[in-house]
Amino acid sequence: MNDATIYALGTPTPTRAHPGALAVIRMSGPRAGDALERLTRKPLPTPRRMALRTLLDPSTGEAFDKGLVVWFAEPNTETGEPMVELHLHGGRAVVGAALDAIAHLGFCRLAEPGEFTRRAFENGKLDLTEAEGIADLVAAETAAQRRQALQQMDGALHRLYEDWRSRGLRALAHLEAAIDFPDEDLPEGLAGEVRVAIAALQAEIASHLADRRGERLRDGLSIAIIGPPNAGKSSLLNLLARREAAIVSETAGTTRDVIEVHLDLGGWPVVLADTAGLRESTDAIEQEGVRRARARAAAADLRVLVLDASGDWRGQMRAIVGATERWNPALDIVVVNKTDLAAVTDDGVVALSTTGGVGLADLLNRLERSAEASMQDGAGAPLTRTRHREALVECRASLERALSAPEVALAAEDVRLAMRAIGRITGTVRIDELLDVIFRDFCIGK
Repeated sequence: MNDATIYALGTPTPTRAHPGALAVIRMSGPRAGDALERLTRKPLPTPRRMALRTLLDPSTGEAFDKGLVVWFAEPNTETGEPMVELHLHGGRAVVGAALDAIAHLGFCRLAEPGEFTRRAFENGKLDLTEAEGIADLVAAETAAQRRQALQQMDGALHRLYEDWRSRGLRALAHLEAAIDFPDEDLPEGLAGEVRVAIAALQAEIASHLADRRGERLRDGLSIAIIGPPNAGKSSLLNLLARREAAIVSETAGTTRDVIEVHLDLGGWPVVLADTAGLRESTDAIEQEGVRRARARAAAADLRVLVLDASGDWRGQMRAIVGATERWNPALDIVVVNKTDLAAVTDDGVVALSTTGGVGLADLLNRLERSAEASMQDGAGAPLTRTRHREALVECRASLERALSAPEVALAAEDVRLAMRAIGRITGTVRIDELLDVIFRDFCIGK
């Protein structure tokens, strides 16, 4: 794959409505320098120094722009290959002419999605977790997602998993020594030390699997709005979303299914879900809506219970909280709505009027504090992807088998399988089909 010189637009494609001020075209591969010389008809500039050049179409000799070019000599480049960047004016005509000119060279081809990053991986510039961090950084929508992606891109998970792998390989080496040299005088207590090392590694991986901060942050913190019918759940969703995302009606039972809205809540990504009103009903469709509402409340990271200030909201609160699985008084929030109809004095709840927005600032503050608290339940680099989780579950199971193996040879094989599972996360163990799945999700030009 690395024999070809690839190129791609690294900035958004300009349109008639939104032409760019600048456009950056990237090239990588063995003939990137040759391409730059032919496009400029000048020798390569000093590496890593911008140079002003007139760019020409090699097939016609016509100039299509005057811009800045940068030459990066291997191996000190992002991909580990020779690289070139063209910093051009961002109009559609300029970008189109530049891409056509590179194609006219005859020895460059358009990059596939994620091919620049994949080449960096192939050339040992980063591992798979760091590559995935780059993808997450590009896709980040909130400050918290950006910070987590940057931490992963800088190698936080790589260092953690490589530490586990090196410790596991050391334990494996000791086990294999016991197998290969049974008659040698190996250090006393070696078997016990290996067992302690494997148990400690297994415990650390189990703790890492129990920490779901990374997955929550990457996918969005799940918040379920629950409560009886006509309490104002849909109105609250619309108020927080700042748009008419849910139908609001005085008719009880309007919401039958779960309605989701994605929000940036003080830098935390949130998936806010409006659910059906909780009540007894003979209507089969409404019954299914209530079932889904209870299931969503049980699965959510946080719950917001909305009650009507003009009714017996204290009695409803006791009944619903008592029947809601995983209700957490330290994180979950009770909102008493319609305070324009009846006053509410209770320090433990948020008094709100969705019609006038009174109490909204207090609610947002409470939501942000709960979101932050729910993300602070672990230490170190958090697990971020299902792919990592599946490999670590397999690794932990192999280590557990090693601890109970009746023979040293069986224990060694289980430790070997555990280390292979970790190696798949970082790319130490190569699976080309897995690489295709990972890198095809990148955008063109990365």
